[in-house]
Amino acid sequence: MALTSRPRGTNDIIPGEIELWLELEDKIRAVCHAYGYKELRTPMFEHTELFQRGIGDTTDIVEKEMYTFIDRGKRSITLRPEGTAPLVRAYIENNLGGGSLPVKLFYYGPMFRYERPQAGRYRQFTQFGCEALGSEDPLLDVEAIALPLEIYQACGLHGFEVELNSIGCPECRSAYRTALVAYFEPLAETMCGSCHGRLHRNPLRLLDCKVESCQANIAGAPSIIEYLCTDCAEHFAAVRTYLDELKIPYTLNPRLVRGFDYYTRTVFEVISSELGSQNAIGGGGRYDGLVEEVGGKPTPAVGYAVGVDRLLLALKSQDKLQASLPGPDAYIVHFGGDTKRKAAQIAHGLRGQGLWIELDYADRSIKAQMKAANRLNSHYVLVIGEDELAKNQAVLRDMNDGQEKFVALDEVEQLSKIVGACAK
Repeated sequence: MALTSRPRGTNDIIPGEIELWLELEDKIRAVCHAYGYKELRTPMFEHTELFQRGIGDTTDIVEKEMYTFIDRGKRSITLRPEGTAPLVRAYIENNLGGGSLPVKLFYYGPMFRYERPQAGRYRQFTQFGCEALGSEDPLLDVEAIALPLEIYQACGLHGFEVELNSIGCPECRSAYRTALVAYFEPLAETMCGSCHGRLHRNPLRLLDCKVESCQANIAGAPSIIEYLCTDCAEHFAAVRTYLDELKIPYTLNPRLVRGFDYYTRTVFEVISSELGSQNAIGGGGRYDGLVEEVGGKPTPAVGYAVGVDRLLLALKSQDKLQASLPGPDAYIVHFGGDTKRKAAQIAHGLRGQGLWIELDYADRSIKAQMKAANRLNSHYVLVIGEDELAKNQAVLRDMNDGQEKFVALDEVEQLSKIVGACAK
């Protein structure tokens, strides 16, 4: 094991890249604010049972992908593989539903899944999600679709589309489950190992299989739309009506089920044409039974999540989010000795005013320091020589137009206003 190599499936976000992440995060927060969603932060690990019961113990995530360990107290702990179940746990534990409903929350942070790393899919990845709890209004389903689309459009992303389906409620899914088993049983010998094991345990998961040999079987499977009960059919019709009213285009995909067992009724994915086979840049749906499953009162809910790594990949493919790298507000050039000590004092004062100040630490020549200021794209250079120090002043050069003037060194606040004005 090389100590200078990061673990497989992880990434370093280095200067020059982090600015893109921060710019995207700012856009996410701005759109969430417009929709009234407030941020919630949960621990990076939870009790394993939360994900087993919440996500479903027959899903790929629970069966194959979770990072689970036994802690010193002999408790089974899992690094969070997704954000909805922890958010629901926090919603219950902190009594967030005790006020007006719906409660609108969003989260942003690292998740962990043991997957085969590929472009846009990592073992540690960043996920953003928004959740609305406490209402079964189909307008909230549409809001969960519209919000991420607003984010994509704010970033300038194009070439994406919404795929939509309804998987009904537990009552109407019972008849569909029977129909799926009847359809797939004669095809059991052609199934992959995972699908064969799920045929009777959770046949709906068969529709989510990505193994190529199973695709022909899935294509001929019955559609759940034909099995929706009256309430679910009316709810889905209202979702489509609102989407039409808001002029949000979508494509019906009767095979879309998503990868978690907690979903009910509306499910959707946003697909990008820029990412090849791994083309989903987010998805979500309604999960009206999850709060109760985790231990709370019956609470309808709907949400959305996106892998930020994959979203950034789509944005980079279209040359979006070109974050500019800012330079220091000022670079202080000194001659060593007393001038260096004064430079350190001035830098400390200006940094306390919130300005980005650089200075030389290697006692290089004046020429080398000026080159460093140019290389960093500093807005100003403040030159403190021995003669200037004796007069308690310095030369302030504007690096954009080359103009120079003398400034008093004991007027840090005034100097801050001059330098800060350029930064703005």
